Amino acid sequence: MTARPFEQTVDVETPELVVLTYSLAGVGSRVLAGLTDLAICVGAFVVLIIAIASLSAGSVAIAFDAGATWAIALLVIAQFMLLWGYYVLFEGLMDGQTPGKRLHHLRVVRDGGYSVTFGVSAVRNLVRMLDMQPGFLYLVGLTSLLVTRRGRRLGDLAAGTIVVREDVRSVAASPHSRRETTNDPSTLQTSLSEDEYTVLSRFVERWSTLDPLKRAALSAQLVARFASVLPDDDKPVGQRLLELHERELRARTRGVASRGETGAGRERQAIIAAGMTRWTAFAAKLATAQKGGLRVLGEDGVREFVAEYRALSADLARLRTASAGRSLDEMFFVGRLVAGAHNLLYRDRGMSLRSAIRFLFTDVPREVRRSAAPIALAALLLFGPAAIAAVAIVRSPALASKLLPPSMLKRADDGVRRARDGEGYIDDPQLLRPLMASSIVTNNVQVTFAAFAGGVTAGVLTAFLLVFNGISIGSVAGLYISKGIGKLLLAFVAPHGVLELFAICVAGGGAFVVAAGLLLPGERSRGRALVENARRAVRLIAASTLLLIVAGTLEGFVSPIEWWPLEGKLAVSGVTLVFLVMYLRGGIARRSAPADESNIEPEALALSTIATARRAS
Repeated sequence: MTARPFEQTVDVETPELVVLTYSLAGVGSRVLAGLTDLAICVGAFVVLIIAIASLSAGSVAIAFDAGATWAIALLVIAQFMLLWGYYVLFEGLMDGQTPGKRLHHLRVVRDGGYSVTFGVSAVRNLVRMLDMQPGFLYLVGLTSLLVTRRGRRLGDLAAGTIVVREDVRSVAASPHSRRETTNDPSTLQTSLSEDEYTVLSRFVERWSTLDPLKRAALSAQLVARFASVLPDDDKPVGQRLLELHERELRARTRGVASRGETGAGRERQAIIAAGMTRWTAFAAKLATAQKGGLRVLGEDGVREFVAEYRALSADLARLRTASAGRSLDEMFFVGRLVAGAHNLLYRDRGMSLRSAIRFLFTDVPREVRRSAAPIALAALLLFGPAAIAAVAIVRSPALASKLLPPSMLKRADDGVRRARDGEGYIDDPQLLRPLMASSIVTNNVQVTFAAFAGGVTAGVLTAFLLVFNGISIGSVAGLYISKGIGKLLLAFVAPHGVLELFAICVAGGGAFVVAAGLLLPGERSRGRALVENARRAVRLIAASTLLLIVAGTLEGFVSPIEWWPLEGKLAVSGVTLVFLVMYLRGGIARRSAPADESNIEPEALALSTIATARRAS
């Protein structure tokens, strides 16, 4: 049997200039992995509900108290983290695998076979907002898997990733991995050519599954074809074919070339005979390292592992040359070993606490400044329609009923009374502030995720969301101004508005950075431009998320306070503006360019990974 003849594969050239083959994960296996992860998330959420309910002593069912409110707030945040953080964290921490992917032997890798980073994982999973549509049916993602050349969903296209199978053990269990070695003398070539041997091998492998009548018919055809080399005895036809196959198998194990093969064919058999024992031993070591990480091998073990990896890379290159384009089980087996080891050696070393702080307070502000133009475009699409809608409603208040829902019109009418009575924009039940803050933060962050994902649509969806939200914001402002209660709205918005509105613009700018990769790639290929711009844009989403967490906290705990005067809330607004300017001025220090992974020695990368793990422990 040839190596996975119906499996979709992709070739990758390693830094050692060896071409290895990855087997792409099929739709079925990815769906199974996704369902497994979904079941884990649901189970974790149920366990969390039970734990929080027990801690709050059942007060949720009777009446709200502070403990119950905080418990529900934690559930809101936990639901958000499970929906968005589960995939990013596991893929970043487990080298491209979630528990579901690991169970089904799948892994996410970057183009070139490199492991995914937290940033790459964030890109591919934020675009999940589009892939899961409509609703949570994932029809967009499934369609993309079917129509793209490498079976990618939109998130993979933006992140520059593929999902591959890691089924080394099943490949290692091929017939050749169990061949016997012998020093018995033999002829210079086998009785069968390579094509004839392939036909006979396929028949032997399917022997037990064939219908008896079909098996008899095929046996008769093969006996007629191989009559000149079959044992001349009275044994049953099937047994004679099995003996011929066993004889051919032993000959090839000893390195005997197939009949009719030239020098390349003879070299191929010699490579297989000399390397199979070593390859099988390496497969076991690779399986151990994939489970526990390189650190389980120790420093000396890592050096041996790297040396063996290089030897296998050389074997694979020689096999490719000697095979002359022929698909071989052995070449597939060695290729999977080299691919697995390559991914393990060149994996990302993770992000330390110091690196995370530098990312948030140096890299992210620098990217915000660098992306001033797309952020300004997003601001124009948000505030331009807002200003037009506000002016239009102030001049013609009747327009409000066409632009706003009835609930907002009712709130504005009630606002007249609230302003007269000295009340705030909304009721301020202090008990519910934690729940308000958590709900506001999670909702706003998900809106910015949607805006970011819209960049994959060339920015069309993002532009629509910005204009739509701008009209909504402006219409509310115009309605309150037209009723003479603009200060009531301003007092509520002031504490959090600066950060929240700027964060929306930053997220929109990130989407337009992604869109620029599609529309204005320059000298880069469109795919490469999309990936590079998406990795830039994810820094803007990090900035937006950080700002929205602060803004949502202020909106839940400070903005609703009724007894604070307008001047006090404007003072809070001023403080947030100063905070924002100071944050954006960060990241001035120069940073050396990131190292090119393709030029780093695998042994240095592996030993560095071990050293990092030791420091962390």
